[in-house]
Amino acid sequence: MQRLVLVLALLFPAAALSEPISGYQFMEPSTRQLQDDDFLNPAFFLVERGRQLWDGAWPGAPEGAASCQSCHGAPESSMRGVSARYPALDPATGKLVNLELKIQSEIARKLSAEPPQYESADLLALTALIAFQSRGMPLDVPTGEKVAGWLAQGEEIYTTRRGQLNLSCQNCHGEHWGQKLRGDTISQGHSNAFPIFRLIWDEVGSLHRMFSWCMEAVRAEPYEYGSEEYLALELYLADRGRGLTIESPGVRR
Repeated sequence: MQRLVLVLALLFPAAALSEPISGYQFMEPSTRQLQDDDFLNPAFFLVERGRQLWDGAWPGAPEGAASCQSCHGAPESSMRGVSARYPALDPATGKLVNLELKIQSEIARKLSAEPPQYESADLLALTALIAFQSRGMPLDVPTGEKVAGWLAQGEEIYTTRRGQLNLSCQNCHGEHWGQKLRGDTISQGHSNAFPIFRLIWDEVGSLHRMFSWCMEAVRAEPYEYGSEEYLALELYLADRGRGLTIESPGVRR
């Protein structure tokens, strides 16, 4: 049944992507209200948790070790605009990293502690805290020769059909956004609200978790969180949505 609905939806193309439109615009009014009100937003507790982690000694760090606060000061000033520029090349390694991988690296190198695992509550909390400082700022990831290969790889992943349903990201979010699919309106698939509280998950998840969910929805084998493939796709999506303002932490169905 799911395959039949997908095929029927793809028979009637929507307008081409002329300018990016946030997924917020495709949500029901009640879901928008959840995101708009920081007291109701079910993802906002992670911002508070992130602040506690930022200010205090990192769990497992040596006694007397630095904290995020002792190095960077208040996140409201030091982290303003940071998440709008990720993914980016790490100067130390020359590799592409997203905000989650950068946080992991900083904890390991500067706090001499075991970094939190991808998709863990602690990593989501710090990511949400830092991303929140850029709320309202436009996505502005790097482009140019140094990341050209990553952008090309991300576009290839985005446009390649895969899985038993033989669908690509482009088929849904590029060619058929605005149409209905099993009662939902297909969005343009932008990344400007992550990490998000997703109602059908009943918890907060990262962008890479969303990638895996979509891969599994078309019955394809997902990549690993933090993988080169997902990083390339993340960079491509951020460039595709360039100019959209950050909404983190977001709420989506």
